[in-house]
This record gives sequence, C-alpha cells and structure tokens, in this order.
Amino acid sequence: MMEPQPRIGVYICHCGTNIAATVDVAQVAEFAATLPGVVVARDYLYMCSDPGQALIQQDIKEQGLNRVVVASCSPTMHEPTFRGAAQQVGLNPYLVEMANIREQCSWVHRDREQATEKAKLLVASVVAKAALLKPLEEREVGVTPGAVVVGGGVAGMVAALDVADTGFPVYLVEKSDRLGGHVADLNRVFPTLESAAELLEPLIERVTSHPHITVLRNAEVVGMEGYVGNFTVEVRDSGIVDSGFGGDGAESTNYESTNLRTLDVGSIIVATGYDVFDPHRKPELGYGQYPNVITSLEMERRLATEDLTGFSKPVRSVAFIQCVGSRDVQVGNPYCSRVCCMYTAKQSRLVCELLPEAKVTVFFMDVRTFGKGAEEFYDEARAKGVLYRRGTVSEIYRRGDRVVLVGEDTLLGRPIDFEADLVVLAVGMEPRSDIADLSTLFKLPRSADGFFMECHPKLRPVDTVVDGVFLAGCCQGPKDIPDAITQAKAAASSALIPLIRGAVLAESATAVVDADWCAGCGMCVEVCPYGAPALDPFWGVSRINAVLCKGCGTCAVTCPSKAIRLQHFTSEQILAQVDALVE
Repeated sequence: MMEPQPRIGVYICHCGTNIAATVDVAQVAEFAATLPGVVVARDYLYMCSDPGQALIQQDIKEQGLNRVVVASCSPTMHEPTFRGAAQQVGLNPYLVEMANIREQCSWVHRDREQATEKAKLLVASVVAKAALLKPLEEREVGVTPGAVVVGGGVAGMVAALDVADTGFPVYLVEKSDRLGGHVADLNRVFPTLESAAELLEPLIERVTSHPHITVLRNAEVVGMEGYVGNFTVEVRDSGIVDSGFGGDGAESTNYESTNLRTLDVGSIIVATGYDVFDPHRKPELGYGQYPNVITSLEMERRLATEDLTGFSKPVRSVAFIQCVGSRDVQVGNPYCSRVCCMYTAKQSRLVCELLPEAKVTVFFMDVRTFGKGAEEFYDEARAKGVLYRRGTVSEIYRRGDRVVLVGEDTLLGRPIDFEADLVVLAVGMEPRSDIADLSTLFKLPRSADGFFMECHPKLRPVDTVVDGVFLAGCCQGPKDIPDAITQAKAAASSALIPLIRGAVLAESATAVVDADWCAGCGMCVEVCPYGAPALDPFWGVSRINAVLCKGCGTCAVTCPSKAIRLQHFTSEQILAQVDALVE
C-alpha cells in the first residue's frame, strides 16, 4: 500500500517580539507556502498558547494534514507541547517537527533582512525532513515499586520520608555510620538560632522507625544497571541496618550485616552531599600552623560547648574571614558557596553574646543574604556589635601570642594590618572527593563547578539525563538547609511519578541495528553512554535495548559498517535537510 503524499502545515511563531522583532514572520510564512508538500502556512503571535495549538489542531482536522512543522523556539522548550497537541486530534506525535528560528536565528542576528532569509532556509530544511518522517509507536514498560535514596543527610532523609509516606518501600543508603550528614556537625542554624540537634533528631527518629524505610549504614552503592522503572542497584553493606516494621512504625530492628545486596527499584534519588573545603590548600592563611586559626566547623563545636579557651591568651579580638575556598579561581572554586555569609553572621553574633567585651570583625568580599529572614539576621548581628570590613586577607602570620591579618581594605583602598587572638576561616562547599566515581557509577554528567548537572536549571532542576534518577541537596550545588529540603521534596515528587503510574513511556526515536550489516565489532557498546547496545552471545551481532536507548545517535555515527539507523533522524532525512539548505 502506497503511503499518502505529505500534506504539511507550517506555523511561524512571532514569540511576541522575540522572533518578530528581527524576522519578518509574515514573509517567512509566504515563503513556506511555496515549499513542496505544504498545503497551509500561517503565522501567529504565540503558537504555544492555547489558541495557537487550537489553530494547528483545526487545520489537522479540516485540511487533512499528516505532517506539522512549527518554526519557533528551541524544541527543548516546546516540542512536547506541539506533539501533544497533534496527538490529541489523532496525528502521530513523531510527525511533528520544529525549526528553531529564535535561539538559532532572531536572537543571534541584528540585520532583519539576513535573519529573515536564514529563517526561510531553516524552515525549508525542516519541511524537507518532515516530508520523510515516519510515524513511530510509543511504548510503555512496567515499573518496579520502590526507590533507592543515596545519602543519609537532611536532603536524603526528607526525600526518603516523602516517598515512603506514600506506601512505597525505600532503601536509604548511607556511607558513614550515622545519619544527618554535615548538619549533625552544627551547633545552631540560622536565622532562628534553633539547635541543630532539635531539628535533626526527630527527623532521624522518623526515618529509622518508618515501616517502609530500610536504612543501610556503612554501606555504599557499587553498581547500577537498568532503566527508569526497572533499576537494579548493587549495595555493599558492611554496617548496621535499621528496618522499621509494624503498622505504627514505632518499633525497629537493628542488626549487623555484611553482604552485597541487590535492590530492584523504579526510581533513584542521589543526595550524596558535599565536602568541606580543606584550608590546608591555602597555606598563606596559617591553618594548621597556628592553633588560633580554626575553621568555621571547629568554631561550631566550640560554640556548642561555649568554650573559647585553650588559646595562648584570653580571646579579646576575633576575626572571621569570608570566602575561604569559594569565589576563588586559584583553588578551582569560582562559585559562591551561598551559606558562608549567613553562618558567619550566626557565629559572630554568638561570639558577641558569649564574649561581650571582645571585638568581632568580619572581613568580606560581598555579603549575600538571600534567604528568608537572612537580611534581618545580618542586621541584628551588626546591631550586636559585629564590625563588617570589606577587604581581602592575603596572608596570616604570628606576632607574639597573636596573629596578624595582612591584606587590602577594598573599600578604602588601604592596606590591612589587623591583630587578632582568634581567626575563623569561613570554609565553603565543594564537590565530594569521590564524585568522579559516583558520576561514572550513575552515568551523571557534571557541570563546570564539578557538582552533578541537572537537566535544566529552571524547567527540570532535579532531573538528570538518566530518566528515573533525580538529584537532591548539595550534590547538585551549594545550598542552605531550606533549599536542600525544598529540592529533596521536589526530587521525591518526581521520583514518585513513575512509581504511582506503574508504567513509563519509553523513547521511540531509538537506534535500530540491521543484523545483516553488523560486523559485531562492539564499537557501539563502547561508546554508548546509556549502555543500550550489547553483543548477542549467540549471533555475534549488536542488539539495542530500546528502553535504555535515548536516541543520541552516538552509536550510529560510530558504526564503521553503517549498520545502525537512528529512527526519526535517518540519513535520508538529514541529507534532505542539507539539500534544502544548499539549493
């Protein structure tokens, strides 16, 4: 049976003035109407709006369209929108194609005439491809109910509780012998000055006694295979297992275990946290050389016991140095750690209350108080007598029983020569030392700062490139406790979607192997970042797991015998686009 001739509808979006200010959209629509196979071409102010989608749907029904081309923004933004609109009126979603004339055209050009001509070429190339599109079948796969949460800090515990409260089993894997992460090392938290223990202990109790949470301490994930809805996670457990049971969750069992266990789950939440910057890497600040130069975490422990003694003389002058290991290109951490300004305000305020006669000075680059109640807390610290001095400290050396801070007052443009009895280094956050291994294990990319990278900083802030694997807390970047908890709850909500649905949609635009052409070299197996191809042990040819495949095309371009074809991006379709661009 012959396939019907393409009946293509082309829709040019103004995107307000984002496109229309640089591209003559009406002229592009007139041009599109002359292209082969195009039966209707329109321009509209916002194609992604409800009226814009309704316009496409109406033409599909009335004009008998069997292909749709939308020229607008990036497909990353609205391809699911337009595919969904077409599917609602019976058109296969893979017969919808987009031309990016915003990011790739209007936003990068100033000359209106040139931008319009380029937009025409982009539309022509996509129309050429659209004429060769084939409908693809959407597939669903079942889901194993349950989740693994990697990391037992605040973010990991909150995420585990949110998933477990819906009734799904959760395995909380913690590498150390305790829960709580770095929050367990804190004395009080800002801006309420609430005891960290009072915040943490009820949370730990809820987790360890929850009937649907199994806590594996002194344990680590050593392997992960599978795909969204059907992950197999290998955990080496050489520590203590807490497993709540009973309807009220009031009882728990605690037993020693040493084994390698396999966990079958549908979702994974990575909440592996961060490392504290080691100030030994900045020897000019004297840490490790002078006993009265300490870190902010060491100061937390002293404030917890209200003990600022043990130095060579009574403390009468305390200096806090901000941004140690943060906003510092020389140590490889150009980013802001976000929490240092506020915990320094907290500690300096507590020092003023503990030592009313002491002089407390904070040396800072900039003060960043972005959280709720943070600016007010900063003002209260200054009202207590904390002196903030804008300046950079380049060196610390000993002068008798005291230490001297040398640097520059960047507000007045004068040198700093400041004596102190005690110096507190406000150390920042940085990626865990084992994050490279974790990145390989979970197949997660990292951003320029070294932390795990989310799919999109605004639209998908907890998703990763691996479907079914989500990020929570400071493994994704520095953040304070409220933000870490917020992200943990978002990650738990996202992780619950496949578990509650009981099925997930698998990518349809996947790679396909022609067994007659495959030489069984295994190059596709080596290059695939998702582990989709595998060599058939009997036939000696490559087979691709369509559920694991993400349609990236790496295997297709690597295959020396050209035995792999990427659906929705076939050679014929790509060459048709090229021909349209060079004619």
